[in-house]
Amino acid sequence: MSYSNPQTPPRKSATFDDATMAEIRRAAATGIYDIRGGGTKRKVPHFDDLLFLGASISRYPLEGYREKCDTSVVLGTRFAKKPIELKIPITIAGMSFGALSGNAKEAMGRGATLAGTSTTTGDGGMTDEERGHSEKLVYQYLPSRYGMNPKDLRRADAIEVVVGQGAKPGGGGMLLGQKISDRVANMRNLPKGIDQRSACRHPDWTGPDDLEIKILELREITDWEKPIYVKVGGARPYYDTALAVKAGADVVVLDGMQGGTAATQDVFIEHVGMPTLACIRPAVQALQDLGMHRKVQLIVSGGIRSGADVAKALALGADAVSIGTAALVAIGDNDPHWEEEYRKLGTTAGAYDDWHEGKDPAGITTQDPELAARLDPVLAGRRLANYLKVMTLEAQTIARACGKNKLTNLEPEDLCALTMEAAAMAQVPLAGTSWYPGKGGF
Repeated sequence: MSYSNPQTPPRKSATFDDATMAEIRRAAATGIYDIRGGGTKRKVPHFDDLLFLGASISRYPLEGYREKCDTSVVLGTRFAKKPIELKIPITIAGMSFGALSGNAKEAMGRGATLAGTSTTTGDGGMTDEERGHSEKLVYQYLPSRYGMNPKDLRRADAIEVVVGQGAKPGGGGMLLGQKISDRVANMRNLPKGIDQRSACRHPDWTGPDDLEIKILELREITDWEKPIYVKVGGARPYYDTALAVKAGADVVVLDGMQGGTAATQDVFIEHVGMPTLACIRPAVQALQDLGMHRKVQLIVSGGIRSGADVAKALALGADAVSIGTAALVAIGDNDPHWEEEYRKLGTTAGAYDDWHEGKDPAGITTQDPELAARLDPVLAGRRLANYLKVMTLEAQTIARACGKNKLTNLEPEDLCALTMEAAAMAQVPLAGTSWYPGKGGF
């Protein structure tokens, strides 16, 4: 017999909430794990939990209308004969032709070039359109080796050896058969219409000693001209950064769990890796311990959305940032203009993440010719350039308010944290104190 009060409304479980129970039912009905694109949807400590301490009496601000704030950055100054010189410290992350349409890749190249920055190939090789529209192009060298050839290595302006990705550190890539068109299949030398899986590790090394050999091979192939980046997923940032530096990297790219992916298991995206905010300070500490901070450049990615995020990443010690999901949104991904079609797919604008299905109404994460044609690469490129311009102006505004005439002059001393978690991760004081967890004393 139940003695519950009929006036008391029924309570749902916090552990078994609606989303959790829906996933249990889906798994029970299908017997397969859920696959999706994008980054983590759970809330984790992020840049929003940090604030800048602008200048007042104790600090001297700069006037925006007459005092410059330098935004340029040079990547690959350690060993490369031809380092990459960028006008802004915001780069475009690796997103493959296959995951993205040809028009989307062209738009990335156009937008990055207009803004004076670089874009990155992603898995599956280099397209002529991308090379033709990207003034600075970074070639990703992945475990799959799809599309890899010495000619394209030499055509690139830098090479990024991908060891891990923030959305799935320890996991490989995924491109399902419905997106394997004739051209994608030909570039990857694999069958059309068949699911393609990238390995979770490179086939020709088992540790950092082999990584050093691989970096030397790439330098020999490119006559020591190209900067060599090493990209790691945010999991053990201190040791991974230190080992990448010791292996000979010119640049370390550090990708936190808010970074997106074209497709992987949902359980991977939500439960593996660390927040971007937790990754930066250990990586910077590794560089400092080796005497390599600012000598080996650090690029941070994973959830960068605004000029404030850019400024905060740089203040914590990064030299530049990289954007992926934000760039897709800028050129038209998840646009409410296509809301009716998103609803037909069982979702809504702002939540669409079934990129692996190749049915993107915006024409971005698809290989369907009719859908891809919806994206005008010229207009989309201009939109991306506008977005990059706004982010840069926002970061400059913050830097000037902190009295800095160069974005990379921002420092942890310019920041405070709103939460204990953010204070501990970023190693900056909790607002109103001079203390953060682990520092000791108030």
